[in-house]
Amino acid sequence: MQDNILSMSSITKAYRMGNEEQIVLKQIDLQVRKGDFLAVLGPSGSGKSTLMNIIGCLDSPSSGNYMLSNQQINELNEKELAAIRNKEIGFVFQQFQLLPRLSALQNVELPLVYAGINEKERKQKATEMLSRVGLEDKIQNRPNQLSGGQQQRVAIARAMVTEPTILLADEPTGALDQKTGQQIMELFQQINREGKTIVMITHDREIAKTANRIVHILDGQLREEAAYV
Repeated sequence: MQDNILSMSSITKAYRMGNEEQIVLKQIDLQVRKGDFLAVLGPSGSGKSTLMNIIGCLDSPSSGNYMLSNQQINELNEKELAAIRNKEIGFVFQQFQLLPRLSALQNVELPLVYAGINEKERKQKATEMLSRVGLEDKIQNRPNQLSGGQQQRVAIARAMVTEPTILLADEPTGALDQKTGQQIMELFQQINREGKTIVMITHDREIAKTANRIVHILDGQLREEAAYV
């Protein structure tokens, strides 16, 4: 379909361990449309982290075809992949990955620094994004002055500040209590309603149910649970 912004066909990933080959992903077919909120649901060892790394251009498939925003990802070199990661993908991690000595504002600014945006513009963009996630009064706080939920909101703001094509979230509520996790998922739903495409990796079925689509991954194979809603 024309509005697919991510398309994978026959993706496999294998690792050589001594004389044996371990196949982690087996003939993965996956399409993500603009505006999707997709959850990839699977237990530990299912291959979901490997799939996330390939979606995020942190790893390359052994075979198959991966298209992202009409670009053939398989054919890119490491420098080109780094540019794709900075421009097309916003990462949200389970453990937030904030730099402890920087303020919330400075943490959100970081991707813009790497993108070569001037100081005035990046401060303005970072401030606007922190306001969007409800932290306009916390921009000068360092991570240790913020709750876990607030730190994850900073991480979401940082992921979104470059206006990426896809927001890629890895177990985004894994380090949070249940109530705070629900608040973060409500924020993701709001961001998705505003038009952002989200791909979320999770082992938690209740968290996965907040997405519009669920695909299950087990033993390196995908199956779709629900049609578009």
